Amino acid sequence: MSGYPKIIHTEEGMRDGLQIESPDITVDAKVRLLDALSETGLKEIAVGSFVSPKWTPQMATTDELVTRFKPAPGVRYVYTALNDMGRDRAKAYTPPLSQKALEFATRVDMCDVFAQRNTNRTQAQQIAAWPKTVQQARAAGATEGCMSISNAFGSNWIGDVSLEQLMNMFDRMVQHWTDAGMTVTRIGFSDAMGWNMPHQVERTLAAVKERWPSITDFNLHLHNARGTALASVYAALRVMDSSDTLRLQTSIGGMAGCPYCGNGQAAMMIATEDLMHMLEEMGIHTGVDLYKLIEAVWLAEEVVGHPLYGFVSKAGPRPRFDKLYPMDMPRIETLAQARHFILGPKAYEGAASPWKQQITSYQRPEFQAGESAAPVRVAGGKA
Repeated sequence: MSGYPKIIHTEEGMRDGLQIESPDITVDAKVRLLDALSETGLKEIAVGSFVSPKWTPQMATTDELVTRFKPAPGVRYVYTALNDMGRDRAKAYTPPLSQKALEFATRVDMCDVFAQRNTNRTQAQQIAAWPKTVQQARAAGATEGCMSISNAFGSNWIGDVSLEQLMNMFDRMVQHWTDAGMTVTRIGFSDAMGWNMPHQVERTLAAVKERWPSITDFNLHLHNARGTALASVYAALRVMDSSDTLRLQTSIGGMAGCPYCGNGQAAMMIATEDLMHMLEEMGIHTGVDLYKLIEAVWLAEEVVGHPLYGFVSKAGPRPRFDKLYPMDMPRIETLAQARHFILGPKAYEGAASPWKQQITSYQRPEFQAGESAAPVRVAGGKA
């Protein structure tokens, strides 16, 4: 294998994030947040869902939101619509919303309990819909197939899903596509309950690639309920190469959840800032301004009224060059003081400073370059 896969990322804070937060968040606040996200360099942003406000009141203002935000050039704005009524609503705002790609995918939930709680359909009913999906794809002129499994690694109601169970279910799907003369090239794994483990993800993807070499397009929708999702993404990167595509969905601050899986807001996602930071440090260019993204996370915390769950938004990116910390900065103890990496000295104004003399060091890059011994100014200092 050589190189990393092509990564297609979707920011889910406005949808998967806000749909588990208070329905009383104002449209003004949502517009501010969406506009801030649009300026970060993110390439694809989910703006919300066109669904019934009876069951998801947090999405009741999606129509108003999409008429008021400021679309940024080069950004795809996507959405969720679960039926014809929702799709018709979305069409009225396309553009600025992006045209949905016509996709026919056979889908199933490995957990029959969650299938009923989340979609009001049994697993058997989902499987029974496969032939119709394949027929529709063939009638539309599709030449390739797509398949997706939810709760692919386990469930709070049935426990672990073994690799053998998973591969057998995919085998059944592949047979439907093969019988219709189509080759499966795309596959998706959804994990609403956060059962993913890195070794399990790596083993599963390796098995899929070995059994079906035609599959080169992978989607991982991983929730981070148990803190393993970012490591699972890294495990996926180990298995793939430059001939593959990896699709990922994350949320600013990790803000997300599921009301039907038993974990609520605890069924969070990977924090987008954490993923982007890891990718950049691995040499995978994202085009995202991490500092603007972190400020969007801070805004999101204001909007929802509580701290979010990511790490890079609190500690900042690993500082480089002119963003190295001042050597004689005072003691930093609180999360508010730690925001100096963007806010500058005003973030720690009044903090205890035990240093009686200016701290200098031969290890600092400005000294190695033979420059003045003056300490480097804090990154982004707005003081």
